[in-house]
Amino acid sequence: MVRPKLLCVLAGIFFCIASYGQSADSLADKALAMPGRLFSRLQARTTSLDRQLTRQTEKYLKRMARQEAQLQKQLSGVDSAAVQRLFAGSADRYAALARKMATDSGGNTGHLSGEYLPYVDSLKGSLSFLQQNPQLLGGAGNTHLSPQAQAQLARLQSSVAGFTQLQAKLQDADEVKEFIRQRKEQIKQYLSTYTHLPAALGKEYQGLNQQVYYYSQQVREYRQLLNDPDRLEKQALSLLGRLPAFQQFMKSNGQLAGLFSVPSGYGSPSALAGLQTQDQVNGQIQSQLGTGGPGATSALQQNLQSADQQLGQFKDKLGALGGGSGDIEMPNFKPNGQKTRTFWRRLEYGSNLQTTRTNYYFPTTTDIGLSLGYRLNDKNTLGVGASYKIGWGNGINHIALSSQGVGLRSFIDIRIKGTFSATGGLEYNYTTPFTNFQQLRQIEWWTRSGLIGVSKTVSVKNRVFKKTSLQLLWDFLSYQQVPKTQPILFRIGYGFN
Repeated sequence: MVRPKLLCVLAGIFFCIASYGQSADSLADKALAMPGRLFSRLQARTTSLDRQLTRQTEKYLKRMARQEAQLQKQLSGVDSAAVQRLFAGSADRYAALARKMATDSGGNTGHLSGEYLPYVDSLKGSLSFLQQNPQLLGGAGNTHLSPQAQAQLARLQSSVAGFTQLQAKLQDADEVKEFIRQRKEQIKQYLSTYTHLPAALGKEYQGLNQQVYYYSQQVREYRQLLNDPDRLEKQALSLLGRLPAFQQFMKSNGQLAGLFSVPSGYGSPSALAGLQTQDQVNGQIQSQLGTGGPGATSALQQNLQSADQQLGQFKDKLGALGGGSGDIEMPNFKPNGQKTRTFWRRLEYGSNLQTTRTNYYFPTTTDIGLSLGYRLNDKNTLGVGASYKIGWGNGINHIALSSQGVGLRSFIDIRIKGTFSATGGLEYNYTTPFTNFQQLRQIEWWTRSGLIGVSKTVSVKNRVFKKTSLQLLWDFLSYQQVPKTQPILFRIGYGFN
C-alpha cells in the first residue's frame, strides 16, 4: 500500500514559523496559507483504513458465526440443553457488532484506547490545535478569515471527522476482539468437560481459534499502518513540536495527559532541583568500578551490550505476539504472518545481476533482472521476473555494448533455516543478439533453463535496498543446450521490500 504524505505541507508551514522565532505570537501574526490537499489526502487515508477495517471485521464476524453454528450442530447430539445455553444469542451478538462497526460515526468517542500510538496521538493533537488556531490557515488578521481560509477550515473539519470515526472503529474492533476472545474461552471450557469427542469438533474449534488470532493481528496491522509516518511527516511533526503553544496544548490534550499528571513547572530549572546530574551518576559508577580492577569497565560494557541484545530479542518476540496492545495471543498452531497483510504489502520487489564468462560462441554478458514476488507465508515466496542481457564484447581489446538477449523467469524461494533458502525456478532465455523486438518472436531461438540452488540473505541498512541475496544455482538443463551453456550460475540480488 502506498502511504500518502499526510503532513507534507506542514513542514513548509512550520519552517516559516520557526524562522520568525517560533513564538506563540508569530502564530497569530503570520497569515499562512495551507493547501487543501493536506486535509484531502489525510481524509483519503483515514477513509481507506476505515473501509478496510470495517470490511475485514464483518468478514471475520461472519466466519465466527458460521463456525459456531457448525459447532452447535455437531454438539447438539451430545447435550442439547447445555449446547442451547452455550450458543444462545451468539448469532445476534455477532450481527449487532457488525452493524455497530458499519454505522459508528464516532460521536461518543473519547480518548484513544488500547496500544499507545505516538504518531496518531501527535496527528490528532495537531489537527485539534489547528482547529483552535484557524488563523494558521491563512487570513487577514486573527479574527477574520479569508474565503480561502474558510474553505481550508471546512476541509480540516472533515479530516477531523474522518479521523474521529476511524478512532471509533478501532475502539469497536477492540470490543469485537474481547467478545470473540470470551467466546473462544467459553467454548473451550465447555469442550474440556468431555473426554471423548469426535475429531471433527477439534477441527472446528481449531478453526475458531485461528480466526480469533488472525483478527487480533489484522487489527494490529491497521493500527501500525495508521502509526507509520514517512520521513517528511516526522520532520513536520518535529518542527511543530518546537512551538511553545503546541507543546502546551499537547500537555493538556494529548493521550498521555489523560494517563499522567504533568506538573505545572515541568521542564523548568525549579522542577530539576534535587535531582542527580549525569556527571554525578557517572562519578558514582566510576567509583564503584574502581574496586573491581582495571578490567571492570570493559566487563561492564560487555555485560550491558549482551543485556541490550537479549532485550532486543525479547522485544521482537513480544511484538510478534501483539505486545503493547494488552491482548497477547499465544497460538497453539503455526500462524502465517502474511495472512493479515494486504495484497500490496505481500509483494516483494527485487533486482539481480549475473555475469557470464566469455566462451567460443558468445561474448561476455551481464544479465540485469527485475523480479516481483508474492509472499505465500513467512517462509515461501513465489514470483516471476524478466532480464535483459547486455554484451560487453570479447576481451579487453574488443569492448562493445550490444543487446545479447532477454529472459523470462519464474522462481520459488523456501527458507530452510535462518538466512538460508532453497531456490528453484524455470527460465526461458533468448540468447541471440537482436536489433529489434520482432526477432524475439522466433520461438525456436528461446532456450530453457531449470535452476535449483541455495541463497543467503544479508540484511542491509539502506533506504532503497532492504536486503541482499547471494545465490548459487545449478542449471540442470544446460547439458541439453546446443551450444552448451554455463551450468553453474552465481547471482547477486537486491530486495526493495
